Amino acid sequence: MSGDLERRLGLYHAEIPAFLQPFLETPELRRLREVGMNCGCEYTAFPRFRGLPAYSRLSHSLGAALIVWHFTGDRAQTLSALFHDIATPVFAHVVDFLRGDHLRQEATEACTEDILRGSAEIGRLLMALDIPLDEVSDYHRYPVADNDAPRLSSDRLEYTMGNALGYGFATLGELKTWYDDLRVTAASDGQSELAFEDPKAALGFARAALRCAKVYVSDEDRYAMQMLAELLAEALQRGVLRESDLGGTEPAVIARLEADGETRRAWREFCALHRMRTDEGAPPEKRRVIPAKKRYIDPLIADRGRASELDEDFRRELESFLAEPQDGWLCGE
Repeated sequence: MSGDLERRLGLYHAEIPAFLQPFLETPELRRLREVGMNCGCEYTAFPRFRGLPAYSRLSHSLGAALIVWHFTGDRAQTLSALFHDIATPVFAHVVDFLRGDHLRQEATEACTEDILRGSAEIGRLLMALDIPLDEVSDYHRYPVADNDAPRLSSDRLEYTMGNALGYGFATLGELKTWYDDLRVTAASDGQSELAFEDPKAALGFARAALRCAKVYVSDEDRYAMQMLAELLAEALQRGVLRESDLGGTEPAVIARLEADGETRRAWREFCALHRMRTDEGAPPEKRRVIPAKKRYIDPLIADRGRASELDEDFRRELESFLAEPQDGWLCGE
């Protein structure tokens, strides 16, 4: 499966364009090789996460960039997609939970421009391409790179494709069918958006995306992220970790946690999480109420409307997902 995850990059574009390759070797992007896409959940023993193929933030960022290049041929937009996760800390959105931003999950993007401006190597490479840093420091300005839910952008497309493959919700062949059906078109408000031509492809993708969305806010996912955030908070408070460590790599942070007796026990207890408990015998001190951001996609079908407008079953399932409460306590062991 890990081979399929890497082969998915070849679906987006036949090769990595030459101008992009030097950026991949900068320290700021190399760091992302050791920051995962599953927000620390892959270190637990929960069955849905145990044994997941490696899926790094660098792989995702490169995929998003290749998608933008494929559909726009624009260097600045492509680089903005490549850089969009450059500020992602270890365990990614767990740090949003740590910062109290778990309903928006945007706090981790705040340092993107600072990191780019602080990199002499990235600055030199941009200068050689005659691209101002301001044109690549905010991917939100480019609708094909990023847009608001429920629209489809390169970022949302890439992590859905990667996770659908990793979770076993889709095959490489299905990903190719969906991707080959896409084109850039204008939505009803005139904004550019990735859209499908074939309703069947759109609904296949939409249902896989919804299955992924349910994983992102599953009880196991929310509980693991909250408990890891609490572990990091304790490690920071006790001086086992420094704030700067959060901008490093996951292996380095794990090594620091393992080097201290108290955090070693907490880390190993986290890694041992394997099931959720809903019975009244669950320890009260381990119960948590954990609301989290719901990510979802309702893709556009060119000249026909959104998937939910064309398929009643999908509309009902999407509405049910969005209406599902997150106000009950969770407890794992």
